[in-house]
Amino acid sequence: MTHSGPGHVSIELDQQVMLIGLDRAAKRNAFDLAMLDALSLAYGQFEANSEARVALVFAHGEHFTSGLDLADVRQRLSQGWQVPAGGCDPWRVNGGPRVSKPVIVAAQGYCFTLGIELMLAADINFCASNTRFAQMEVQRGLLPFGGATLRLPLLAGWGNAMRWLLTGDEFDAHEALRLGLVQQVMASEDLLPNALHLARRIAAQAPLGVQATLASAREAVLDGENSALGGLPAHIQRVFASQDAQEGLTAMQEHREGHFTGN
Repeated sequence: MTHSGPGHVSIELDQQVMLIGLDRAAKRNAFDLAMLDALSLAYGQFEANSEARVALVFAHGEHFTSGLDLADVRQRLSQGWQVPAGGCDPWRVNGGPRVSKPVIVAAQGYCFTLGIELMLAADINFCASNTRFAQMEVQRGLLPFGGATLRLPLLAGWGNAMRWLLTGDEFDAHEALRLGLVQQVMASEDLLPNALHLARRIAAQAPLGVQATLASAREAVLDGENSALGGLPAHIQRVFASQDAQEGLTAMQEHREGHFTGN
């Protein structure tokens, strides 16, 4: 089922992977206010669900997203959009809660503006070979406000970022790979199976170890190496004292895969 009315986001728990699907295919998954809120609430549900260890964000239909539905959101966004109660901020720019668990994005077709910024805020990104990217806000009299100005220069380098941010031109999947925006490009039919395989692979690891790894790396990027070094002992103490750490040692000694509970 596809939606041409208010934006909808599907949620499905596949074992320990939460599948979060943009579902307004008739509008090329353009974000209206309803979809902005729905995606934030889906992230909040992912964070609150102890069984969900990894989120995989994808899109129903041919396109990941054509960006913002400006006719619907322009006035509200000019006044400041807030993360709804119970939600988490998918773009990590609005001051709302952030997820502490890994997020993978799988994009195809159009991936414009807010879609790129969703990827910049995620942890691992895949795309289909037919994906077209554009951060086109300057062509609409606007500026990127979902994190592109903050993260793309750090990810891709100043000149590489400005080439695309200051023109709004489209670029293809292979340029996205060169920039570091995506980690792998593949055929459309392989996109979701490969992304789900990776999500399940991460979900099979010790949750406390995965989350501590994410937290420490994010601290280094956001606050600097010295700050991350200061926080490292607390991560070490918590993880090393866990039941999963003991299970990891036992599994290694018994030459088998670990079976982790998140405790």
